[in-house]
Amino acid sequence: MLLWLNLAQLILYIGLLALAGQGALYVLAGARRDRNLFYQLFQIINRPWIALGRLIAPRAFAARLHPFIAFCLMAALYLAVTLAKIEHCLTIGMEHCR
Repeated sequence: MLLWLNLAQLILYIGLLALAGQGALYVLAGARRDRNLFYQLFQIINRPWIALGRLIAPRAFAARLHPFIAFCLMAALYLAVTLAKIEHCLTIGMEHCR
C-alpha cells in the first residue's frame, strides 16, 4: 500500500512541477514560447493532465484556463494522497514507513 501511495505522490509531484514550469515559461518566454524546447517538453508531459482539466471544466471556461484547472485538480489530489499516506503510516506504525 505504501508503495502505491508513494508512486501516486511521485506522479502527481512530477506533473505539478511540469505545470508550474510550463506556467513560468509562458510568462517568461512570451510570444516565442512555442519555439522553446523546454516549453514543448512541458506541453508533452502535461498533455494528459490538461486533457483531464478540459473534461472537468464547464464549456463556458476559456481554453487558456484548462492548465490552471488541471493544476488545481492535481494539487488537490496530491494533498489527498499525502493525507492518505500519513494516515497509513500512523496506522501501521512509523517504523514501517521508512
